[in-house]
Amino acid sequence: MVRSRPTSRSRHVLFTGFPGFIGARLIPRLLELAPDTTFHALVQEKFLSAADASVAALAEEHPGTKGRIRLVVGDITSPGLGLAASKAKELQRSLGGCFHLAAVYDLAVARDVGMRINVEGTKNVLEFLGDAPSCQRLDYVSTAYVSGTAVGTYRETDLDVGQKFKNFYEETKFLAEVAVKESGLPAAIYRPGIVVGSSKTGETAKFDGPYYSLNAMGVLPSPGAFIKVGTGEAQVNLVPVDFVLEAIARLSTWEGAIGKTYHLTDPHPSTAFEIEEMFAKALGKSFVYVPVPHLVAKLLFMPSLIQKSFGMPVQSLDYFDHPVSYDSAQATADLARFGVACPPFTDYVQKLVAFWRTKKDTIKRGAMI
Repeated sequence: MVRSRPTSRSRHVLFTGFPGFIGARLIPRLLELAPDTTFHALVQEKFLSAADASVAALAEEHPGTKGRIRLVVGDITSPGLGLAASKAKELQRSLGGCFHLAAVYDLAVARDVGMRINVEGTKNVLEFLGDAPSCQRLDYVSTAYVSGTAVGTYRETDLDVGQKFKNFYEETKFLAEVAVKESGLPAAIYRPGIVVGSSKTGETAKFDGPYYSLNAMGVLPSPGAFIKVGTGEAQVNLVPVDFVLEAIARLSTWEGAIGKTYHLTDPHPSTAFEIEEMFAKALGKSFVYVPVPHLVAKLLFMPSLIQKSFGMPVQSLDYFDHPVSYDSAQATADLARFGVACPPFTDYVQKLVAFWRTKKDTIKRGAMI
């Protein structure tokens, strides 16, 4: 299909993943960079009240968003995004672009749920955009962990390198990215590492990933003992949410990003053991680290009661001892033109721990399914 540019002065953009933590913070920044944009945020009926509240709150905090976010009730898991045919055609005629963030971000996701949301949902979005004649680009948020069980250096130009997958989250995000590539749509693909709180405030919407170590350390006595999974020398690629937001915002407003895949990862990540030591120091705790083989650690954490006690799904242990590194040469070079770079973990670990201390008993948010 030959794609024409929208004739309307206002650029209309479909947005999935609102009012998620990243989505609700990305739109205001995008409107600062491109204030003539109107976002059509696809929202499930059950999240409509939360989305309405988010739109109102954003209008108060960011006046530039007022009147620029239109909520569209629909569902990526339904053909045609769950829209009436007339509504779908009306929206497709006006679309100049799309941000697809909606997915289930859960290492313990069941395969059928991951397939329905991450894979079929993405395919439905792609099909919808395929019938939008003026759609100039798709900005798609994937994950660095489409790398699965790959070892060594995984590059931004890599996708299928014969890897298997540590869980169904990785597998379904991989299959979704394959679908984006195969669609032929002009797209920029973003693969964040493990997203943690803001490097400026520590703020986050949920405590998962490396926060599981914090949860465990929080309930253990000090001085005491703490598990070191494997050698502890494997890199764990953490990135603060504000870096991810700014990277996506800047690259998504630059035509040079189309056709590229970006690892939004830390070029100089800390090892699992270094992260544990920094967390313990920030907590004011002292531990003797007991090396435990990866498979033994998984067996120890397999009982659901243990996982519940530590607030830590057993699947997370796979990320403490996996020898893969992410080359981010393309992202580093292209973000440099905007003065954007990933800060080192040492610069903001104290802020993450301070926020966790304040909010660990109140933030219980799960996936928006």
